[in-house]
Amino acid sequence: MTNRSNRRSYTFEVKLEVVRRYLAGEAKLDLAREYDLASPKQVEVWVRRYRADGEDGLRPKQVGRPPKPAGAPDGDELERLRRENEVLRAQVAYLGKVRALRARERS
Repeated sequence: MTNRSNRRSYTFEVKLEVVRRYLAGEAKLDLAREYDLASPKQVEVWVRRYRADGEDGLRPKQVGRPPKPAGAPDGDELERLRRENEVLRAQVAYLGKVRALRARERS
């Protein structure tokens, strides 16, 4: 089992430099040694991402839950809105039954 905290991270610039040098014809084993990569396989991974997504594929990804969109209700407000919605649904159901009873009395 590997511990993620022991993994080494590389900057976008380093990844881009390694990929460009590999695509220019340098050997992945030489690049892995020069940049102290754990394995030459890492060069292949970066090249695959670069070919699929361009330079954005090499940029660091945000870790964790994405931030809330602006204007999104927080937990307390969301709970309040859910309760209010429940009350309004009950009122609509009640008024529907009252309407149905009045319609039945008229006929």
